[in-house]
Amino acid sequence: MMKKFLIVANWKMSPETPARAKALFSGIKKAAARAKNAQTVVCPPALYLSSMATAGKNVAVGAQDVSYESDGTHTGEISARMLKAAGAKYVIIGHSERRARGETNGIVAKEIGAALKEKLIVILCIGERERDTHGEYFSFIESQLRESLAGIAKKDMGRLVIAYEPVWAIGEKAKEADTPEGTFEISLFIRKILATIIGKEKAFAVQILYGGSVNPNNAAVFLKRGGVQGLLVGRASLDARTFGEILKSASMTKNI
Repeated sequence: MMKKFLIVANWKMSPETPARAKALFSGIKKAAARAKNAQTVVCPPALYLSSMATAGKNVAVGAQDVSYESDGTHTGEISARMLKAAGAKYVIIGHSERRARGETNGIVAKEIGAALKEKLIVILCIGERERDTHGEYFSFIESQLRESLAGIAKKDMGRLVIAYEPVWAIGEKAKEADTPEGTFEISLFIRKILATIIGKEKAFAVQILYGGSVNPNNAAVFLKRGGVQGLLVGRASLDARTFGEILKSASMTKNI
């Protein structure tokens, strides 16, 4: 039986109103219902989570961040228990935009621990700021991965997803996405590092996603040749039709 690709929509700080969020979610649910060979996860701003908790067929909801604190005097923070109560099944942790605001690998590790304690599925984001010609970015990615997973029990790794997002390929100012060949090389490297942490068998069970200027034109080629089992989609997920085309591509692509 073919395993479903995992396609994650990261809405970031959009849409501006609950009405627009509802309309966008409705469109994505319809597209997801048709994409039978893809599992869709929508990660809206936390404000909209509870209204989307009763997701449709092939759709789950997730959060974009989580506090490592469980309760207490932490103004503005949202705990993993709160996210779960609001209906979240997934949570993105360590996104490059959060890291740019000061999140360290140590903070990410504590956030992962808090999320796993509440049985949430963690989408851990890693990726280099630039791809140098000397290969130093491999060491950067290894440090991110090892330090972000420090202290995490092997038994909990079954609820871990890795999203590779090269920072230089993200956002409107990005000149281009990575190449499938470049992503394939990184995906192999990630599994090699994971194997030293949790063993080869468990390492190959972890889903790896690609994120970075994903669109309907390149989605299929990354899934076919990038060595990944899904996609983390940002800007293109804010249009139901565009995101639907990505889901269609994923559903029509064979996942080994």
